[in-house]
This record gives sequence, structure tokens and C-alpha cells, in this order.
Amino acid sequence: MPLTFRRARPDDVDAAIPLIYSSGPDAFDYAFARPGRNSAQDFLRYAFVQGGGQFGWRQHWVGEQDGQVVAAGTVFGGEANLGYLLAATRQILGYFGLGSAGVIRRGLQLEKIICPPPRRTLYLAHLGVTPTLRGEGLGSQLIDHFLQMGRDANLPIAALDVSVANPKAQALYERLGFSVQVERVSTLPGVSSHRYMQRQL
Repeated sequence: MPLTFRRARPDDVDAAIPLIYSSGPDAFDYAFARPGRNSAQDFLRYAFVQGGGQFGWRQHWVGEQDGQVVAAGTVFGGEANLGYLLAATRQILGYFGLGSAGVIRRGLQLEKIICPPPRRTLYLAHLGVTPTLRGEGLGSQLIDHFLQMGRDANLPIAALDVSVANPKAQALYERLGFSVQVERVSTLPGVSSHRYMQRQL
């Protein structure tokens, strides 16, 4: 069944955050979870409602089926890197307070595995589909929607990162024309290595 895509809204938080989190739970947990204090999804909810940066609702799209949000994701390019860094720093300081230094340090460690994208690149991130509907083509629709946005913006390249622990996702991306450019090996506890993939638009 075709999805209907629209910009996310603040009131999508309950539906969108589990989908966003599912795109990289080990990385999100490494950066933002504090056992006994907060989960990664707690911070992602806070940042989503704040609106700004790569975790905010303003940057996300959702896909609806029968009026229900069943897919979510975002796209951006290297032009947004500095603004996203500043927004994330503000959100981290606002949420974690005195614990912010450790969160920022872990985030910088993750950026050696999941690097900020280059300029003039349509970078796809936070791609998630409701678990009970996976395998029904919704992920392909979500990605196709974003690829068309890139074509409309006359961008030459689309890119994304995929965990080596998620071969089904990599197989989908390969079917859609992406190919692995480099594998970045992780030495971080609980975080899998990631593969950077690209395709022409």
C-alpha cells in the first residue's frame, strides 16, 4: 500500500521516536543512555520536541498508512554539519546538565564511525519502519521519497551509513543502487562497525 509522506510535527513524537531509535539503537544507546537514569529514547524525545538540529521534528519526514505513522527518516548534507553540531550541543546541555561532557565525548567518538556527510550530498539517516510492516516495501518507498528530493535539489550523490549488524538493511540499500565505499571499524563497547554507502542520483 502506498505511503503518504509529510513533514513531521511535534505531536508525532510518540510514533516517530521508536522508528528513529530503531535506525541505530546501539549507537544511540552508547551516546545518550545512562543506566538507571534515562534511556536514549528519553533524550531523543526531548530533542525531537525541541525541533532543531538533526534530531528535531523540523528535519524529519513521516510516512503514513491509513492515517498512522509507520515510517520516519531525515535527509541533510554537509552544509548542515555546523548548525547541527550547535543544536545538538544545546540540546545535550539542556537535557544532561552536568553530565553533558561525557555525552559530548561519546558523540565525538561515534563520529569516527558514523562521520558527518560531505557537502553536496543527500545523506539519509534515522530511517525506520514499524517492525510488523517490515518487508512490505515501505522502506523502499521512504528511500525513494528522499532520493526524489535529492534529484529535485540537483544533488549528485546520495549516501547513508549502515551497521554491519544489520545485513537486511544493507541488502535493501544495495537493491536500491547503493554500494559500500568504506567500512569504519568500531572499537566502542556495544557499537558495531558501520559501512558508508553511496549511489548516484
